[in-house]
Amino acid sequence: MAYRYRCGECGFKTSWGTESQGERAQIAHYTDRHPGLHPGGIVEANTKNPEGGGCLSCLGILAVLFLLFVLAASCNR
Repeated sequence: MAYRYRCGECGFKTSWGTESQGERAQIAHYTDRHPGLHPGGIVEANTKNPEGGGCLSCLGILAVLFLLFVLAASCNR
């Protein structure tokens, strides 16, 4: 499942990702923008794409396809 964290102090929101990625991004945001405050806000779950992954999974697929293309091109020579 993909998650996005929203700051309880301002309009900041993390990008969609795993729960731990969002939590780390939210902590980093609070450390930078709201020092001394305990991280708060809400956590959203992406119900439209429950598998999550986002761009990272697309990037992996594109990398595999590129390698297959290179392999196929080198075999035709």
